[in-house]
Amino acid sequence: MMKFLGLPPLATEHGADVDRLILYVHLLMGALFIGWLSYFLYAIFRFNARSNPKASYTGVTSHASTWIEGAVALVEAVLLIGFAVPLWARVAGELPKNATVIRVTAEQFAWNSRYPGPDGIFGKQDPKLVSAQNPLGLDPNDPNGKDDMVPPLNEIAVPINVPVICHITSKDVIHSFKINPFRVTQDAMPGLSIPIWFVPTVEGHYMINCAQLCGNSHAFMKGHFFVKNAADYKAWVAEKSKAGAAGSGGLE
Repeated sequence: MMKFLGLPPLATEHGADVDRLILYVHLLMGALFIGWLSYFLYAIFRFNARSNPKASYTGVTSHASTWIEGAVALVEAVLLIGFAVPLWARVAGELPKNATVIRVTAEQFAWNSRYPGPDGIFGKQDPKLVSAQNPLGLDPNDPNGKDDMVPPLNEIAVPINVPVICHITSKDVIHSFKINPFRVTQDAMPGLSIPIWFVPTVEGHYMINCAQLCGNSHAFMKGHFFVKNAADYKAWVAEKSKAGAAGSGGLE
């Protein structure tokens, strides 16, 4: 059924709940479409001028439509209260512990990412420090930022089966962080840092799309999100940390 709906393969824990809600909403829409179309065709043939040369001023006396509308409202309430609200509460609730934490900063037309070092603490940022050599405005005098890792543009990696927390923000206009197989979408708003979290369950290379029109090169704003096994992720961190240390001279 999910292939019928055109959804990409799942790659996160909560994705099954998202797909289930999408499926149920489409089933309701299909039932309403068939029901209303059937009634429309019935009314056309049942109440045409040939069958009813004289208009009836009494109108419908049955309460069937009221009961049908009530049933539809009940089904919608079940979808909202039984599926949508619990899903929202799960993904918008307390952030998980022992997660891979990443700060994702969007800009025209790329994705920046930053990881805390072994101390688990991000270094400070200041918009006044933003420059061509320091695009994220990192404070070189903050000791907590000395071990932070900044991978190349448009590159993010995480370990499989470990919760991931992405703090999403933007340097310029509104963007939107979207990875279809993860079933995650979050607007990147200038001046705000909005956390989202998920648990990736399938190793692979996924595309980060910008789901908000953000300028004349919006279509080319694509990032690369890698889900790796523990050993490969450790090697990736070591490689990017070494590269970051070698290129950090301009911030000292």
